Amino acid sequence: MDFELSEDQQAVVEALEALLAQHAGPERAIALATKAEYDGGLERALSEAGFFELASGPDTGPLEAALLVEAAARAAGLAAVAARALVWPALREAQAPGPVALAVAGSQAPVRFAAHAGVLIVSDGEVAKLATLEPGEVQAVRSNSGYPMGRIPGPVFARAEPLGAGSGGALRRWWRVALAAEIAGTLRAALDVTLEYVKRRRQFGRAIGSFQAVQHRLAQASVLVEAARWLALEAADLGAPEEAAAVAAAHASAAAKRIFDETHQFSGAMGFTREHALHVWSMRLQALRLELGGVAAHRRAVAAARWSPAP
Repeated sequence: MDFELSEDQQAVVEALEALLAQHAGPERAIALATKAEYDGGLERALSEAGFFELASGPDTGPLEAALLVEAAARAAGLAAVAARALVWPALREAQAPGPVALAVAGSQAPVRFAAHAGVLIVSDGEVAKLATLEPGEVQAVRSNSGYPMGRIPGPVFARAEPLGAGSGGALRRWWRVALAAEIAGTLRAALDVTLEYVKRRRQFGRAIGSFQAVQHRLAQASVLVEAARWLALEAADLGAPEEAAAVAAAHASAAAKRIFDETHQFSGAMGFTREHALHVWSMRLQALRLELGGVAAHRRAVAAARWSPAP
């Protein structure tokens, strides 16, 4: 994979960032999260501009879709961009009819965007399943993660229809790639807002960002964030092979915990207040790093892909 974006890719990113500047951002995310609302306006804008078609476009593919997911997360977009842009196209040819939620069969854990989704994709062993959701069918759940959450009732899992043999593996692979890309964008934003803070915050007559010990830890954090980004983009570019997808998700999930701890320590008490923007991204990291079984499940998938005997 080329580490420089092509001219066409750069044009896509620039157009996307212009759209996100109008339809996303931390202030908008805070306003929506306060009411546990979904950003339908952002999703419509992305759909109308054709961004959800990147994964299956004639001149674009999953790599460009991963760039979309990363950018939307970095801009604090509060819509199911990852599921719709990367996971759905890997399983269905037609465009998604609206917001897409992802869940593991039978799980009672709250699911991101489930209370607002029109369709649910379910991971159930070797097959993926699909269920249409009726308005109000999924109970909304209060959460401090910054995402609107919902708990899937049992009858929804029971009526979900299988998508065919092998679809379960495809779902998990692309879910991991999408998750890694989303975490990467969230990590970058959390670190960026922290860097701005340590440049302004003064202690002992100096900006705290000028202290060598702080700089060393910020440099280590930056390496983790860059690695998360490139592992996610590489996995997308390669078509989500089992090992690459699992490695990307495992690294990103582990980095999410480290970056959460570091950014909040550098920001001090201010970082835990609603007045500071850090929580917009850092609290999302707490939800993202546990999704699809968390880092332990991703690492088991790495081991299985690398050392399991061929069938």
